Amino acid sequence: MGKRDDLIEKYAEDLRTKCSMEPDMDLLKKVTIACGPSIYNRDASTVSSGDKAELDRVKANFVVKKLGVAEAKADAGIDKAIEKYGKSNRTKYRAVMYYLLTKEFKKEAAFS
Repeated sequence: MGKRDDLIEKYAEDLRTKCSMEPDMDLLKKVTIACGPSIYNRDASTVSSGDKAELDRVKANFVVKKLGVAEAKADAGIDKAIEKYGKSNRTKYRAVMYYLLTKEFKKEAAFS
């Protein structure tokens, strides 16, 4: 297994343990690949849910641009994803957050 496959397994485990859900592995792999090289950078691989600027970037670059969700609906979905991942959980992997957002907005077709 390569490094990306190891990371996908780690993300799947996070979804199982921290989000109490069984991941769609095909979708998780596609979301992880869409994150690009950021998954290999320690800082870029996580999302700081306490940083408004970071959440604004997630909203603009992923939720609105990639998923095509209206900006007005984006904040509520991001809040739900953070809630599901656990507000107290300090390490929120970007790929897992993007997976949760994709599921929340029912935009799996964006990765087909």
